[in-house]
Amino acid sequence: MKIAITSTGNTLESHIDQRFGRCAYFVIYDMDSKSTTYIPNPHKEAMEGAGPASVQLLAEHEVKKIVSGDFGIKVKPLLDSLKVQMIVVKDKNKTISEIINSLES
Repeated sequence: MKIAITSTGNTLESHIDQRFGRCAYFVIYDMDSKSTTYIPNPHKEAMEGAGPASVQLLAEHEVKKIVSGDFGIKVKPLLDSLKVQMIVVKDKNKTISEIINSLES
């Protein structure tokens, strides 16, 4: 299963980005292969529609769960319709590696 985590940077020591559609990076973690892919968010500077465009991007990567600090109101029904689980982490000091470790346990 693939999980996306919104990130402030492109390392495991980067912190969770509290913004879903305007995060700096999406970290795609594959629970099966234990591999990590970093995708710069091409929609972070969009005038509008960053959230739905980001949902489409992650759907193309077959993500089943998304971890972020917050999800916009336009995003929730889209993710629900795709059966993608939303996990909210409010602690902005959490690193990507800490989140992956907690998902693994």
